[in-house]
Amino acid sequence: MKKLVLLGGGYGNMRILLRLLPNQIPEDTMITLIDRNPFHSLKTEFYALAAGTTTDKKVRVDFPEHPRLEKVYGEITKIDRKEKAVHLHDGTVILYDDLVIGLGCEDDYHGVPGAEEYTLSIQTIANSRKTFETLCGLPPGSIVAIVGAGLSGIEIASELRESRSDLQIKLFDRSSRILRSFPEKLSKYVKEWFEKNNVEIVAESNITKVEPGKIYNHDEIIEADAIVWTAGVRPVKIVREMDAEKDNKGRPLVNQYFHLVDDEHVFVVGDCASSDLPASAQLAEEQAERIVRVLKHRWKGEALPEKMPDIKLKGFMGSLGKKQGFVYIADTTVTGRIARLLKSGLLWMYKRQNDN
Repeated sequence: MKKLVLLGGGYGNMRILLRLLPNQIPEDTMITLIDRNPFHSLKTEFYALAAGTTTDKKVRVDFPEHPRLEKVYGEITKIDRKEKAVHLHDGTVILYDDLVIGLGCEDDYHGVPGAEEYTLSIQTIANSRKTFETLCGLPPGSIVAIVGAGLSGIEIASELRESRSDLQIKLFDRSSRILRSFPEKLSKYVKEWFEKNNVEIVAESNITKVEPGKIYNHDEIIEADAIVWTAGVRPVKIVREMDAEKDNKGRPLVNQYFHLVDDEHVFVVGDCASSDLPASAQLAEEQAERIVRVLKHRWKGEALPEKMPDIKLKGFMGSLGKKQGFVYIADTTVTGRIARLLKSGLLWMYKRQNDN
């Protein structure tokens, strides 16, 4: 049997499974999925888990069942392209004919001293659980600093405000205005929501050091009872260390078929693949669609298209607690209750299409 091995059960590899199962793989091919967890984690909802407004069970989806899908659980320690093998922490070695690396990302601390040691994370379900335990265990009046005002920072700040009205929340933004690269209408709406709900936005910030209970913004020392880091991501260590040509963020370079530039049997999908587009679940799924197309052409012995279609993201959406939100799609901004319902509906549809 030929082996298609998928590393990581994130949005990209879940889309690949959705497209190939139950009957779109050759009869001489087996799929092996390797992940540390026995379920797909809804990473876009980790902010709510960390804030205590949703449960662990609601941010998980079971992997599909199929006679030619083998699931292996464990930590990956090495990707050996020369031997076409994946090594696990328990000594298991899994050989592949084609490999899809979708191992995601981790926090990028940008070399800030103390950031990794003294801040909380929402990059994995395990880290989000720990963040929940800390944040929801704080006494009334505690100060929570959230470093990074991208989508993750905005969502956890607003969700935490809904969960804990008694906390002081400070959101540190490097820009002069929140969501600076998007329309001013959207930026203004989010800013006004934070002002109305007593979340302090610290604009034009630059965190230079973190110590227990303290962060340094420029030269100012700010005390905080808990610090959450949402200021950027980088590929996981196993990907940063693998033998492949990479971009300046440590992400393997891929061509239009989403395999390595020097290895047509190793594909990269999601947050750990080099891309000019911002990392997102939507991007991972679009990349996966193209990988499936390439695999099907190869399995049929057909030539690949000379030009693969460009990826055009539809937009993005975010929540401000459970009742308000914002959507930016097709150069149109939608805010308020309707936007939040749109996001909830998209999540419901995602769970349903992956329900087994």
